[in-house]
Amino acid sequence: MKILIIEDEANIVQVIRLYLEQADYSVISASDGIAGLELHAREHPDLVILDLMLPGLEGMEVCRRIRNWANTPILMLTARQGEEDRILGLESGADDYLIKPFSPRELVSRVKAILRRSAVNMADSDKSAKEELGMTNADEIRFGGLAINLPARKVIANGQLITLTAKEFDLLVALASAPDRVFTRETLLNQVWGYTYLGDGRTVDVHIGTVRKKLESIPGVPHHIQTVWGVGYKFVVVPAS
Repeated sequence: MKILIIEDEANIVQVIRLYLEQADYSVISASDGIAGLELHAREHPDLVILDLMLPGLEGMEVCRRIRNWANTPILMLTARQGEEDRILGLESGADDYLIKPFSPRELVSRVKAILRRSAVNMADSDKSAKEELGMTNADEIRFGGLAINLPARKVIANGQLITLTAKEFDLLVALASAPDRVFTRETLLNQVWGYTYLGDGRTVDVHIGTVRKKLESIPGVPHHIQTVWGVGYKFVVVPAS
């Protein structure tokens, strides 16, 4: 599993990295809030270790922004001892809170515990969502009136067949297969067009625009594909009215 450390003190990053890698985790790191957000959007880590005091963008705001597009577990680090800071950290979206100086072994134990809880919650949530939304088998993705038949490569929206090109279909499947996950343009280029493709993010924008136009031309079809400004796109599940 991949752990993202957002921490500006290099010696702390080095120690955390050492202990996490000994526990067989893959580790990536950023030394400020903006770089941390960009790395999160690009790499989709399984957990974030986030320092409260960061240059550029403080940890609380980084936590809030991550929560705007992802449910990635967050372990917050701080040198502050006050209960108020701990409460603010948890209310901003952190899953746990560790005060500096801390034991690296305790940090690894906290990481393992958070990931165990996250795995259970995700499994339960995925099962409930699939049951509620009618995703009954591996051959079809269904959200209300939108049905994506994978073997036949057909899309039906409120009973009407939507004609998509091969790339448009693959792009829709990539997004719909992971609802609420934010995909960067680079990720979509790599996943749909392949690593050897020499185009740029505008290719994704054009195809997204076409898919949206085709889907939303059908009366009653929700706006499933949303833009996450400055990052990329995500597929959202719109409850039936």
